[in-house]
Amino acid sequence: MIYGLRVFAIGGGTGLSTLLSGLKRFIDPPPPGEGDQVYFADLAAFVTVTDDGGSSGRLRDEFQMLPPGDVRNCLVALSEDESLLSSLFQYRFGGDGDLAGHKFGNLFLTALNAVTGDFHEAVRAASHVLAVKGRIFPSTNQSVSLVATMEDGTRVEGETNISTSEGAIDRVSLDPAGCRPPDDALEALAQADLVVIGPGSLYTSLIPNVLVPGVAEAIRASGAVVVYLANVMTQPGETTGYSLADHVRALLAHAPELPITCVLANSAPVPKATLARYREEGATPVVISEPGELPCELVLEDLLSRGPVLRHDGKKTALALQSLFRRMRVEAAPIPR
Repeated sequence: MIYGLRVFAIGGGTGLSTLLSGLKRFIDPPPPGEGDQVYFADLAAFVTVTDDGGSSGRLRDEFQMLPPGDVRNCLVALSEDESLLSSLFQYRFGGDGDLAGHKFGNLFLTALNAVTGDFHEAVRAASHVLAVKGRIFPSTNQSVSLVATMEDGTRVEGETNISTSEGAIDRVSLDPAGCRPPDDALEALAQADLVVIGPGSLYTSLIPNVLVPGVAEAIRASGAVVVYLANVMTQPGETTGYSLADHVRALLAHAPELPITCVLANSAPVPKATLARYREEGATPVVISEPGELPCELVLEDLLSRGPVLRHDGKKTALALQSLFRRMRVEAAPIPR
């Protein structure tokens, strides 16, 4: 039997867009074959909107809009012609004029935001124009900022300041705390078979999404398989010295009602030359914790992309998620489709 999964991916930054690029390869039903087969019939991306740096931050301040950068990456990842759009949307203007430093995709979304008068509508319009294979939701349509309370009690405001702070983070919160997710995002979540959280910056890309009121509760109510897709490396300052269990504990400390079915982590060794370069920047491999340290099952797979920059390989990750879901739901208790 062939099973078409509804996937709801949560995150931000390059981690989410890389995942979406891999999932998109399996959005069409496979030809009939032996045994149970799984494909991703529907893709939904839930994207953090707390970025306040770079081109996104400048546009956010000047036009009083949500930051477009992370959404732009997801649009490119899910577009029909990813290679062409990547070159166009990721093009950064040079020089020293007003456009210097801005990426074309950010300006495109800014113009659509002005035309539609609503960022969520702008994302929808861009998705139609670009023939996006899936749906992209900002985590909230309200202007929201990230605030961190450090372990020494100091308060740091703004995603950029938090990510560059040298202190250890105790908690993060949203301002305003009562922001709401889009209704259609909650509807997509209610229908999800598989929820994937990560990879991405723990405190600035992942946790802000589950802090949006109603999101963690909707994940629990969905009954979906919930996978935390672990980072390969720690992030200097933000998660220095964090083990895999530390990442999961921080996630659950901010959203205790969040159900995590399993953790999917990379098992492939990082090339020595790449590892040395990352160590110079203060990043180290995330230590894989013992199964007993985690509140759920641990699944280890080779998820590593081959290249100078450490990334999850989209295709490998998609195949691992298919296998994981098949074992947990299809083989254990077949679901009708």
